[in-house]
Amino acid sequence: MLDAINEALHAEMARDDRIVVLGEDVARNGGVFRATEGLFEKFGEERVIDTPISEGVIAGSAVGLAMAGLVPVAEIQFLGFAYQAMHQIAGQVARLRYRTRSRFEPQITFRAPFGGGVRTPELHSDSLEGQLGNLPGLKVVAPATAADAKGLLAAAIRDPDPVVVLEPLRGYRGIRGEVPDGDHLVPLGSARTARPGDDVVVIAWSYQVELACRVSDRLAEEGLSVRVLDLRSIAPLDVAAIADAAEACGRVVVTEEAAQTGGFGGEVVATVVEEAFWSLEAPVVRVSGYDVPYPVGMLEERYIPDEDRIAAAVRRVLEVA
Repeated sequence: MLDAINEALHAEMARDDRIVVLGEDVARNGGVFRATEGLFEKFGEERVIDTPISEGVIAGSAVGLAMAGLVPVAEIQFLGFAYQAMHQIAGQVARLRYRTRSRFEPQITFRAPFGGGVRTPELHSDSLEGQLGNLPGLKVVAPATAADAKGLLAAAIRDPDPVVVLEPLRGYRGIRGEVPDGDHLVPLGSARTARPGDDVVVIAWSYQVELACRVSDRLAEEGLSVRVLDLRSIAPLDVAAIADAAEACGRVVVTEEAAQTGGFGGEVVATVVEEAFWSLEAPVVRVSGYDVPYPVGMLEERYIPDEDRIAAAVRRVLEVA
């Protein structure tokens, strides 16, 4: 996945000389995970810029660059650090088109790794997609495959509105797969069926899709048919895909890494109830983190939904007559 992201950045910068990349350590060091490796050497210091350690400055600079006619691609080194930039992301970035009556097109992309499983320090693994999805004017996507990491990032950069691309920390080197050569775009707001099935559907995004697919494969050996729906996009949300999957299966599990209260999983459950209530054969089951601050590394395995918790939720929803 990391190579796919790097490939997309190289291709997009070569395609459009208005694109500038900025963030902490993105230039000379090539990024803490090497996602921006080689960009500084190829495109120079005027287009690949190391910023101060200030997320508010990064987001605010992106606004100014976009208003000047450039296309900023800004990296928030870890999504949890975005708390320090919410006054810019919520108060400026998401509202710029509305505030200026479309005089300015905020063609801004934010990249940010998030999620657990790599034993990071505090504020490195927080899942804030529910908070970002609650900001009208902002688009939010979360790839779960290497191909989608490339295609969604390229589509985000070309989109005339601001987009946050959430990249799974565990997926950088833990997710591998075929990636199309050349120009590859994945439309924003388009979910995909990661596994077919008709007994129950597990709805997930980001690295939870990987785990849900493993559960689907495992339970298939027991004769259970578990569909996995990869949302890919938080905002805009593919409501039709959610409704179709819920209607086809009648039983739904939603899994996410964020704390349960106020998490985006609740929005997915509400969508299922609004769009497919009469097709449900059992209450929707949620699997999530817990309503506590993200724990220290030695405890995160007890916090993040894993294969066993997802499988238990599938069995639970299937037991309801």
